[in-house]
Amino acid sequence: MGENVQGTFVSEKISKIRWQFGNFVEAKNFLTGSWDNPVNKITYWTFRTNYDEESYPVVLSSYSFLGDVTELKFISKDFFVAASSLGSIRLLQIDEDACTEFKEHMAWEFIHSFKTTDYASCTALSNFEQDIASVGEDGKLNLLTATEKKPVRIIENADSCSIYCVDFLKHNEVLMGNSRGHMKVWDLRNDRDMPATTFMLSDQVKTAATSITHHPTQRHIVVAGGDDGSLTVWDLRQNTYPMSQLNAHTKAVSEILFHQDRPDNLFTCSVSGELWHWNNAQSSKLKLDSADMHWLNTISTNGKVNVTSLCAAMHKPINSIDINRSMLLCGCDNEAMYILHLLSIVATTRAEALVPSRCWRLLAILARLTPRLKFRKQFCILFNRA
Repeated sequence: MGENVQGTFVSEKISKIRWQFGNFVEAKNFLTGSWDNPVNKITYWTFRTNYDEESYPVVLSSYSFLGDVTELKFISKDFFVAASSLGSIRLLQIDEDACTEFKEHMAWEFIHSFKTTDYASCTALSNFEQDIASVGEDGKLNLLTATEKKPVRIIENADSCSIYCVDFLKHNEVLMGNSRGHMKVWDLRNDRDMPATTFMLSDQVKTAATSITHHPTQRHIVVAGGDDGSLTVWDLRQNTYPMSQLNAHTKAVSEILFHQDRPDNLFTCSVSGELWHWNNAQSSKLKLDSADMHWLNTISTNGKVNVTSLCAAMHKPINSIDINRSMLLCGCDNEAMYILHLLSIVATTRAEALVPSRCWRLLAILARLTPRLKFRKQFCILFNRA
């Protein structure tokens, strides 16, 4: 481990780890979920500072949870949903008094189950604001909302085999991947229980789709991780044939994550214990993404990509990651979690900070000369100002 990595022993295997993002304030609290215990826990953490001005994580509260924690997703600042390997989903609230136990607002009990009445794990969740999509080992797709106990829609036979990952592309479109590498796009406006589009993760090798994510600002750019450790990239506006296919990790990809503010940076973790940072080594960090020229879409033509291992191989699965600005959280099967301070992201942040301030002064001058609202909006978007 390098000087920018801080480890904390937690005495339980961590299946999920998620930042709690605040409104206009830097995140300092986060959640972890455990697995492989008789009774698991969702733990709420914060950072404290000691006399040497070193920050370290401390527990604020914990919540007993039946089954393995298979997913944690914040749907607002204080509300999050938690999925269980027993097929249940719970909507929980973090109280203003952070040291008190979470409040349970809703529970969808055993919403995933086999016809034999055996439990079916809820394998993944995705949300679009307060709308929630859940998938599971039973091949079912459930559409929920945080305001109603009754599911909005249940697609019983969304797939004939286990579904491992799901992602909201738009408020009316959901993409999911199954254990045979079939990718399906569902148009939720259509009442028929048939996918709008079906395509394969790989046309050469049958491998399960284990994780999906989309670009933060270009939601048509989708990246999926495979059980064989591969990464596949699509531009769904054009066709369902992959733009790029990469042989990445040696074992299954656990999670894929774009940096929300700097989406040129992609992070992946693996069952093989690897944690990698991907970015375009050739392009300027200050260059805005073109709608058609994100570096993920050009790997197959120019082959220019920079991949950095952020830590030594763990020899145990890294199950979950999340990032806030330059701090990356990492949860593992070695009963520890790690906080990584990404120095390259810090340097980029400082360099970028010089540009918008100068450009904003230019915008102020131009706005006085050109009062058209459309012109001003274009500049606001260009320099990432509200």
